[in-house]
Amino acid sequence: MKISRGDKIPDEVGDPAAPQEASLPLNIPYGFAKRHGVALLGEQDGHLSIVMREGADPRTLIEVRRFLSRPFDVEFAAPDRFDRILSERYAMDGQAAADAAGTLGLGDELSHLATDLPTADDLLDSADDAPAIRLINGIIADAARQGVSDIHIEPYESGLVVRMRVDGVLRETLRMPPHVAPVVVSRIKVMARLDIAERRVPQDGRIGLTLGGKLLDVRVSTLPSRAGERVVLRILDKDNAGIDLDVLGMPPAIHQIYLDALAEPNGIVLVTGPTGSGKTTSLYAGLRLLNDGSRNILTVEDPVEYAIEGVGQTQVNDKVGLSFATGLRAILRQDPDVVMVGEIRDRETADIAVQASLTGHLVLSTVHTNDAVGAITRLRDMKIEPFLLASTLRAVIAQRLVRRLCPTCREPVQASGSVSALLGFDTGTVIYEARGCSECNHSGYKGRIGVFEAVRIDESIRRLINANGDEAVIANHAFRNAPNLGSAARALVRDGVTTAEEAVRISRRGAEAEHV
Repeated sequence: MKISRGDKIPDEVGDPAAPQEASLPLNIPYGFAKRHGVALLGEQDGHLSIVMREGADPRTLIEVRRFLSRPFDVEFAAPDRFDRILSERYAMDGQAAADAAGTLGLGDELSHLATDLPTADDLLDSADDAPAIRLINGIIADAARQGVSDIHIEPYESGLVVRMRVDGVLRETLRMPPHVAPVVVSRIKVMARLDIAERRVPQDGRIGLTLGGKLLDVRVSTLPSRAGERVVLRILDKDNAGIDLDVLGMPPAIHQIYLDALAEPNGIVLVTGPTGSGKTTSLYAGLRLLNDGSRNILTVEDPVEYAIEGVGQTQVNDKVGLSFATGLRAILRQDPDVVMVGEIRDRETADIAVQASLTGHLVLSTVHTNDAVGAITRLRDMKIEPFLLASTLRAVIAQRLVRRLCPTCREPVQASGSVSALLGFDTGTVIYEARGCSECNHSGYKGRIGVFEAVRIDESIRRLINANGDEAVIANHAFRNAPNLGSAARALVRDGVTTAEEAVRISRRGAEAEHV
């Protein structure tokens, strides 16, 4: 148990809850902190605070005192809280990534960087100082710390641009010389076990990482372009796989509709919305509720985003002929009680899903439509017979994600005439606008919130479907006494949760449905 001052110490990221502690003059090396359950929590007015995992050897504090050469206070934390603190304190910040990028102009020897992946179990345990490795580690660590969903690495003639999608919006974070693009792309392809010699065709792979004890699954996609290969990294935080239905943010009425649909012994439950609207998260939350050990739950997905203990998950593989339809047909022979299909894309998959529900299975799936009623029309377009659709469909939930205003810097204003007319507000209604501060990285927004609408297939809607009723007529009945996406978004604007611009983005179809 000995700490060396020569150890590589990753750059420090401050705890969001304590901005005064964002930059520390010294730190305990990550490997020692993780192994012995002790971490430097912060420094305020020259006074150090240490957090120690419950059950850790107290003799560790003697070595920490020797290393820091300063007195400190000690507080104890439960293992799960200690792991969260460790993850936050040791994630690299954006400046670390920029510093690493600046070292990528050293010469031709950098072509040898894209070789073997470091053997360290943890991203932050890596002692390899190769600039490309440090750069990629820094970019991914910075993205994970900020809650980034996607990292775009884009080569152009003028340089290599790194953009990150935060709260659904892309933002440029780094720009490098153009000659480093092949080095960075090759290194990522090695990490994802892709063919680094093949640059003419798109490739897909995955990287499994831990960051300060936090499990990350990084999905990698490459695409040939005019100036080189574009790479998109989608970061899947495995902690999200454990999200419960109660914390999805659904209004009580829609939450109850979803619960009632999941309690049905058979039928089809659909979640609709565009890419990135949180459909998969809602479905996984439903699966967790059903996964009580008494049911056989099987899924076919493209790809499997989160692993759930107790659920049999199959990934689509078109190369070997395993499509959604083929996979669904196969898992129906595995005696399932609940089946989840990642997406209903074609008539064959839709037909099998309907037949599965008719034979006593509960089928969960997604459809790419603009709203809940649109899913009914979409299935009819796939040539599903109206009487079958009416008898098997149980509920359709549509959702979007809108950016949440930063509560620290949001600013009240009176809605302009055009905004009031667009959203149906009275002139002079007080709403809030984004301003930007250090708390929200000067974006004006902090996090996202779901906007939902739900259609429960009751007897009246069943008759309308059976009679090939018009989409507008079905919507008029479904939302007579319930909010649709547009009215739900406008309510968030009135409450100061989001901005008028965010509401307008999803309100127009809802407004049309309201005035039928």
